[in-house]
Order: sequence, then C-alpha cells, then structure tokens
Amino acid sequence: MRHNRDEKRFDKTYSHLKSMMSNMTNDLITVGRISTTTPRAKVLRSWAEKMITLGKDGTVSARRRAMAFLKNKNSVTRLFADLAPQYKERNGGYTRILKIGNRPGDNAAMSIIELVEGAGVQAEAAAPKAAKAKKTPAKAKAAPKAKAAPKAKAEKTEKAPRKAAASKETAEKPAEKKAPVKRAKKETKPKE
Repeated sequence: MRHNRDEKRFDKTYSHLKSMMSNMTNDLITVGRISTTTPRAKVLRSWAEKMITLGKDGTVSARRRAMAFLKNKNSVTRLFADLAPQYKERNGGYTRILKIGNRPGDNAAMSIIELVEGAGVQAEAAAPKAAKAKKTPAKAKAAPKAKAAPKAKAEKTEKAPRKAAASKETAEKPAEKKAPVKRAKKETKPKE
C-alpha cells in the first residue's frame, strides 16, 4: 500500500530515481529544454526548481549541495553563474511544461520541459550567431568563392602535364609480361 506517499517513483528504487532526475536536471540546465514523458516532466520540475533555488542562494554550502546532486561541474557552474542571476527577482516557477502529444510507439503522453524567460542555451547561442552574421557582409562571403575557382583551374592545368609525363615514362619502359593466370576447367560429364 502507498499510504502517505506522495512521490512518484516510476517503479524504480530511490537511488535509481535520484540518478535519473540528476541526469535530466543536468540536461535541462545545460540545454535549456528537454523532451520527455509528461509524468517525468512533472517530477523533474520540482528537482530542477530546487536546484535553481540553491543557485540563487549562492553560498559555498549551496554550491556543494548542488554538486552532490548534479555531479557535473559544468552544470553547477552554469547554474550559479548564468541561471541564478537571471532568476534573482523571480520567486519560483522557473520551468514550464508544454504538452506535445503522444509518442507513436507506446502512446505515452509527451511534453517539453523548458526554462522560462529564454534561459536556454539555444537563445544564447542564437544571439552570437546573429551578431556574427551581421558583421560579415555578403560581398565578403562571395569573394572567397571567386578566388577558389582560379585555384581549381590552376590545379587542373598542373595535373594535365603530370599525366602526360607519366604516360611517356610508361611508354619508354619495356612492357613486362605477366604470366597468364591458369584457370581450372570445369569437368563436364556427358549426358547419357
């Protein structure tokens, strides 16, 4: 019986559940959004929000507690350096769950869980790429392609004399005769 047990275990031991939630929280912190089943997303929400609250605390003790759960230095660093300042004024509700339908194989309800306010890596990664694209004009991109074409023509002209020289060398050398390969003949029995 499960009297007074409000946590979902997904038919796993507590250590397995904690390890699974740790891995999913790492992915959520580093990537910003992950796709999983709806019940797992609902359980993950509480674990992830507790980690972000620890990040907002910012003490050495909080960092050690986060490291004990996440077990990934890069995730802990991103949590305390990037995410915690972003959610400084927010009192909870750091994640959102978007339902995306059912999985084709087993018809399980699927959801996307993501960090709110564009805290994902995709939003941060898209901004520098857009800035780089604005800095390089289209003419500068077209110029290297034009320069590459004459080099290719020059390489083709260099290869042509080499091929001709190679064919002259083979013509000057006496042709070595190879011994003919003897093939076994199939014995056929006359039909009676």
